[in-house]
Amino acid sequence: MVGRWVAVCLLLGFVNGRERVDPLVQTKQGIIRGVRADSGDYSMFLGIPFGKVDENNPFGVATPYPKFEETFLADDDSSICPQIEEFNNTIVGSVDCLHLNVYVPNKANSRNKLPVLVWIYGGGFRIGFSGRFLHGPQYLVRHDVILVTLNYRLGPYGFMCLDTPEVPGNQGLKDQLLGLRWIKDNIESFGGDVNKITLMGESAGAVSVELHLWSKQEKLFNSVILQSGSVYSPWVIMDTDVTQAIRLAGKLGYDTDSSSEAISFLAKTDSKLVIAAASEMSMRFGVCIEKEFEDVESILSEHPRNSNVPMAKNIPILTGFNNKEMLVSYISQPDSYFAKLDVFNSSLSDLLEYDEEFQEMAELVRHFYIGDEEFSQEVKWELIDFSSDNDFIYPVHESIEKFLENGAEKLYHYVFSYSGDRNFVKKRNNVTEKGAAHADEISFLFDMTFDPSIPTEEDQHIIDVMTTLWTNFVKYGNPTPETTELIPIKWLPVTKDILNCLNIDSELSLQRNIYHERMAFWKLFFKTNQAKIKGYTPMVPLM
Repeated sequence: MVGRWVAVCLLLGFVNGRERVDPLVQTKQGIIRGVRADSGDYSMFLGIPFGKVDENNPFGVATPYPKFEETFLADDDSSICPQIEEFNNTIVGSVDCLHLNVYVPNKANSRNKLPVLVWIYGGGFRIGFSGRFLHGPQYLVRHDVILVTLNYRLGPYGFMCLDTPEVPGNQGLKDQLLGLRWIKDNIESFGGDVNKITLMGESAGAVSVELHLWSKQEKLFNSVILQSGSVYSPWVIMDTDVTQAIRLAGKLGYDTDSSSEAISFLAKTDSKLVIAAASEMSMRFGVCIEKEFEDVESILSEHPRNSNVPMAKNIPILTGFNNKEMLVSYISQPDSYFAKLDVFNSSLSDLLEYDEEFQEMAELVRHFYIGDEEFSQEVKWELIDFSSDNDFIYPVHESIEKFLENGAEKLYHYVFSYSGDRNFVKKRNNVTEKGAAHADEISFLFDMTFDPSIPTEEDQHIIDVMTTLWTNFVKYGNPTPETTELIPIKWLPVTKDILNCLNIDSELSLQRNIYHERMAFWKLFFKTNQAKIKGYTPMVPLM
């Protein structure tokens, strides 16, 4: 009879010296057979299905995947949800994509349960996937944590919001919830500690993680890591557009004024055609404030600006950003790009309701960052700071304030500033200027088959530092339980009086109130314009 943790067979070899057998695990879902990593140090259980999308309504909520009738061979992590992937700009994927990958160090077993780190990828809710192409486990599992990476639906399949029970919105977030429930139910079978589950994400992945703090659903994790993302980022929460399905169907040749008829048509349409049509129409998909329906689970039914996040009180939080988030957007642009730029108006239109004072406010922000200068390459660094502050840095500060208001005590803040040969986005875009761009830190947490090059000595040092800090947090709720030669300083948490911030660069340094002048400006700007901030609902005084 197969035991709950049969992967212990990894420790057993054939007497004649032949290769050891593949790991086998008995879970609540059934028996799962994985594969051994080439290094032999850990096991991989790839492409385990945790959710099933309704083929009659692939834009709605998924259900738990049925139990396996036979042993499931978990050896393929190529599953990807429908999208225009970013590397070759091709339309790929299938709605049968709700799979996850579990990477288990050999030390894990029923008597030695290891902490669990769950990764949710970013990509603006449009792109992303969980496989080893970008998210290899080697750097993290060597620290004796189990890594889980999971897929969730994107674009129209994950974030169409029609205010109906059939398509209530935020399906991609509910896919994540389904995956977290699977992990909670089954990770113990892999030698995981169900009481030490950390949820980690970057960009839209970080937003997703933060939204699970706001969710009314059950608590399925014990700590969170938020990299370069906040629910307050102006690109996150979209106004509900109940015409999206009708317009998509029309683009594909089916005219109707009924959302349900449009969904039925789109359900039978090749997902690649749906993704192509949405792209050609420049449709935007993101998080929506859900209309609540009986017997329909919701993630977010009230805007975070108007609600508390009580879960923050008891959960260790690690959050931060990169020092030049929007570097790649401006640094290599020609003069013709700046001549057409209208970045202050366009950016603030996602943040503020338009009124007669809007232009005055936009000019105020422009003057703070570039004075009376015209848009040109001469002010590109100031524009990088503005866009970084607007999209990521100040929103993260807002989240930190909200966490503190709700009683957060173990709250660790960082800025990633390192420039090396391995910076993911800069390397892809041939950018050599100093600074860390959005998503640059990912390649120091994950090995990538996309980039099989051997890290330089300096890059390997940053890999060692970051993965040690992050996995210490997973294990202990504290990234520096002790100082070491590798990490010689103590990372102090944020308090209501002191915004401690660890600067992660060639050398670590603990700073206070980073970017104080810029953040003070935004705080005053928000206070002055609070009633105009999108999503904010002023309290009505009692009569």
